[in-house]
Amino acid sequence: MTETATSFAALLHLLRYAKGYRRRIVLASTCSALNTFFDVMPEILIGIAIDVVVNQQQSFVASLGFATPQSQIVALGVLTFIIWVGESVFEFLHLILWRNLAQDLQADLRQDAYEQVQSQDMSYFESRSTGELSAILNDDVNQLERFLDGGANDFLQVFVTVVLVGGVFFYVSPMIAWLAIMPIPVVIWGAFFFMRRATPLYADVRSQVGSLANRLSNNLGGMATIKSFTAEQRESKRLREASNKYVSANRKAIKVSSAFVPLIRMAILSGFLATFIVGGFKTLDGTLNVGAYGMLVFLTQRLLWPLTRLAQTVDLYERAMASTRRILKLIETPSEVRDTGQRNLAHPISGAIEFDSLSFSYNQSEAGVQDVTLSVPAGQTVALVGATGSGKSTLIKLLLRFYKVTSGQIRVDGIPVDDLSFASLRASIGLVSQDVFLFEGSVKDNIAYGRPDASRDEIESAAMAAEAHEFINQLPEGFDTLVGERGVKLSGGQRQRLSLARAIIKNPAILILDEATSAVDNETEAAIQRSLAKVSKNRTVLVVAHRLSTIVGAHNIVVLDAGRVVEQGTHAQLITANGYYARQWQVQTGAA
Repeated sequence: MTETATSFAALLHLLRYAKGYRRRIVLASTCSALNTFFDVMPEILIGIAIDVVVNQQQSFVASLGFATPQSQIVALGVLTFIIWVGESVFEFLHLILWRNLAQDLQADLRQDAYEQVQSQDMSYFESRSTGELSAILNDDVNQLERFLDGGANDFLQVFVTVVLVGGVFFYVSPMIAWLAIMPIPVVIWGAFFFMRRATPLYADVRSQVGSLANRLSNNLGGMATIKSFTAEQRESKRLREASNKYVSANRKAIKVSSAFVPLIRMAILSGFLATFIVGGFKTLDGTLNVGAYGMLVFLTQRLLWPLTRLAQTVDLYERAMASTRRILKLIETPSEVRDTGQRNLAHPISGAIEFDSLSFSYNQSEAGVQDVTLSVPAGQTVALVGATGSGKSTLIKLLLRFYKVTSGQIRVDGIPVDDLSFASLRASIGLVSQDVFLFEGSVKDNIAYGRPDASRDEIESAAMAAEAHEFINQLPEGFDTLVGERGVKLSGGQRQRLSLARAIIKNPAILILDEATSAVDNETEAAIQRSLAKVSKNRTVLVVAHRLSTIVGAHNIVVLDAGRVVEQGTHAQLITANGYYARQWQVQTGAA
């Protein structure tokens, strides 16, 4: 497929997406056309006015019933007033309609793209950077908005101008008309030549935008690491390289677009000179009316000069279509894990979990789990232990349906999780992970994230259960204190306790602790353990742990190695078995 065809296909794709806006598009286009019609009329009136002054009682206006030159001039003045009012009204309307359309369409595109990204399984994000996705959701959508704000109207007005003025030319003098429109094929050829050259260049520009956004996102998110390793100069150099690549890609596109304008100007000059000279000769020999000659000279510029904007408009169009392809490709990316389940868990939820011959591996990796069969009875605490990469956290992610299992099945209260809706499944699970993510907002908002309708008393009760109430009250504004981006204003232990409070207020039947205490100090760990002892009652608890001392009291300890269950039992049973768990216990307690 050629680059021009690619751009046209992207436009058709966009129009199919915007089918709900077709009435508004037609209305905006109609106002643009009428604005152009009224905009062209003054040049025609100038020619008619010259005809009145020269021919007076024999003028064209006189044939309409206006006998005296004075009445003809007055009639033209009234008509001029009406035309200028019409032009102003329809300019206002097309600006309002196109700009509002651009705002609404870009908002819908961004929302649909975001919701599609949000619906993806976690494997989708393994091969895509947040910077690239942010560039599509922001910069690409804004690029399309810029085209709809003005470029679409410019295309329409150029087209209407050529048709309307061309019709007047052919009516007055077909020979001059052919001479005047002679440059138009050159202009069109130049536009399509430019599009062929520009399409891959603008695709590269959009790609470099994504890379630059990714670099900025990574550096801003990792500022503490950059400073701690005194890597400021190195990262500045990397950013400069990414920025230079973006500038270079833009320069190549600008070079092509800049060459288009001089070509158009020379084409316009040839058309204008043809009208000026040939029309002048015809007027001198009496075969062309003086007023008609003046009108044609003015209309030649009106016919051809708008074509100079074609370069800028095509430039906007190509940038917009490059962005459109990226946006719509994102919107139409299918998700491997779909929310197609129709069943809901029966209340009260028991929380029994079964992993039945479960297998899964990550993309382009052998890591995962293999043939795991495990039963977690309702109301019991089961711990998952093993070396890094043994599959502990993978089981949790599969239970939450973050990934699609390769084979086997997971059941909650006897129902396959694939048959459950995301809302029913995930509402029954509270997750407290090692990597706590807090949203920018207040302490109160973060605790109530899973239950935005929670009362102040419920929020405070959850904070007390997580032993977070004391430190929250010491904050400058208590529960209304802003935590900063990702909770940067709080310590790691404070963030962890807020995460636990966030899970507690959800009141889930299943509580998952994924390395929840591995990165906190001893005091915070003790506080979290006390909280867990309270909140784990009458709940199914899955604990992923490296510190074996934290799971001694679990009803069942499951040991994984290379994605397989190698042993399980109580702490006492596993110590007696003298296997993997016993060896790790000895290492951690210093008995080895």
